[in-house]
Amino acid sequence: MRDRLLAADKVKAIEWRDGSLHLLDQRVLPSRTHWVACSTVESVADAIRTMVVRGAPAIGICAAYGLVLAARERIAEGGDWQAAWEEDYALLAHTRPTASNLFWALQRMRDRLDRLKQHADPLVALEAEAVAIHESDREANVVMAQLGMERIRKHQGNAQAILTHGNAGALASGGVGTALGVIHAAYLEGLVEQVYVNETRPWLQGSRLTAWELAGQGIPVAVNADSAGAHILKTKGVTWVVVGADCIAANGDVISKIGTYQLAVCAMHHGVRFMVVASSSTLDLMMATGEEVALEQRDMGELLEVNGQRLDIAAFNPVFDVTPADLIDVIVTEKGIVERPDTAKLAKLMCRKRLH
Repeated sequence: MRDRLLAADKVKAIEWRDGSLHLLDQRVLPSRTHWVACSTVESVADAIRTMVVRGAPAIGICAAYGLVLAARERIAEGGDWQAAWEEDYALLAHTRPTASNLFWALQRMRDRLDRLKQHADPLVALEAEAVAIHESDREANVVMAQLGMERIRKHQGNAQAILTHGNAGALASGGVGTALGVIHAAYLEGLVEQVYVNETRPWLQGSRLTAWELAGQGIPVAVNADSAGAHILKTKGVTWVVVGADCIAANGDVISKIGTYQLAVCAMHHGVRFMVVASSSTLDLMMATGEEVALEQRDMGELLEVNGQRLDIAAFNPVFDVTPADLIDVIVTEKGIVERPDTAKLAKLMCRKRLH
């Protein structure tokens, strides 16, 4: 399965080459392909903040590369470069505060610097660490794709319909994707007949990005309005809802794209199983429940532009919501699967070594 998934993985959103970070601009997909080159930490922070790149794993990877660029610039300036580097660290940490992978990747880069041996080149060490974060994310996604596919096959061994929300594919990660990696693996095994994709307003990550990724893999896909989700679960024979996550609390509460919570409620009502796919770096065991997270809100203008005109009214525009753990059937990570997640099960999971 690993070789089949990697061979079919045609989408690449992040490239590190010639000492710069190159990002596929997700704001203009699928109408055109445009790459943004980032050669400074400020340009990386801006790319994350303005959603040139998005998706918790991808944000973490880009932040790691951003710290490499920051170190290069600070060392060239001379003086106490590590103190100045900490300012760049803080800049990146404030770009998208809900994504656990962001803080995990930043901390991993700081830890690598702290472990640096005397006379070792910090730039070489930091670059190697960022590349390792990038590559390990793709490998984790391959493992999760296999595990999630096997769980889908266990509960229904023939072709079935699946519903997804947001974008948790190669565009949102280091490659293959989390939720879409599972869906792709299941399709390769003949377990997927149809995928329904919520458009995922207001940025339309579902209709612009997820549908584009799935169609490019030859998977039968249909886009629907977010408000049609419950109707689809009721009438289209969907057996699984499969989504990604931006953060998972210690008790199993999942912070993900706005609209995930209401989809989980509808899935439970209709007896449809609900799967969350995310790497272990998305789990924050220091966060007791999802209610502790500061949910990001974006500009009201994302909701108020209609037919080229600005509505003169207030708007509420949260980016994420919290899905309680008791609505989730399965959490899939590269360390294994947790059914009906709770604090004890997730703590035990995090003690495991990564599966291969």
